[in-house]
Amino acid sequence: MQARWLTHADRRQWMVAVLALALALAGAVSCGRANTTGRSPSYLVIDSLLASSGATPDTFGNALESDVITNVKVQISGAETYVPTIFEDRGRVSLKIALKDTGTTTAPTTPTSTNSITVTRYHVDFKRTDGRNTQGVDVPYGFDGGATGTFDANGGLLDFVLVRAQAKLEAPLRALRGAGGAVVISTLAEITFYGTDQNGNTVSVSGTISVNFADWGDPI
Repeated sequence: MQARWLTHADRRQWMVAVLALALALAGAVSCGRANTTGRSPSYLVIDSLLASSGATPDTFGNALESDVITNVKVQISGAETYVPTIFEDRGRVSLKIALKDTGTTTAPTTPTSTNSITVTRYHVDFKRTDGRNTQGVDVPYGFDGGATGTFDANGGLLDFVLVRAQAKLEAPLRALRGAGGAVVISTLAEITFYGTDQNGNTVSVSGTISVNFADWGDPI
């Protein structure tokens, strides 16, 4: 066979083909990374993340106005008075599972009980958007908490403590008392939930909610 030297046009066409193949492979890795993380065939999905003030525990919203001190109206010896009270604030997350390999539209894969994920604990970190994030100085301390629930494809709710009572007794939240809402510490609370599927494979998922700390006006 007679040898043939590559022309400039041949080399250019070959480089374009190689570049296209490299981009296709890079795209496949990027798109598949989320589906190949961890050994569990299922993963957790957060449908919603809500919070409620301890002073109004049945009212949940997409952001939390966390009151550092609440004056509660009580009767003492027949007289009406207000007692300064600290409440923990609660969060509520809606979780469900999904499968990493969902099959095709004609042959979908249905989750089984083995794919269910049991959440047992969570971690909360508070961050400020201005970058001042020293715990115990600028923001409350992060903490670990326990909350247990088992979730399948139908989903369910899990309640948990979002702001602990002791955080309102410590810096920097304690200093907000008496400011009447004039001083606010605005944070993003990142909550990570940890669990395992029924084969013991570890799974986690994170969500974020706004938490604004102040001495807010008390409920009437």
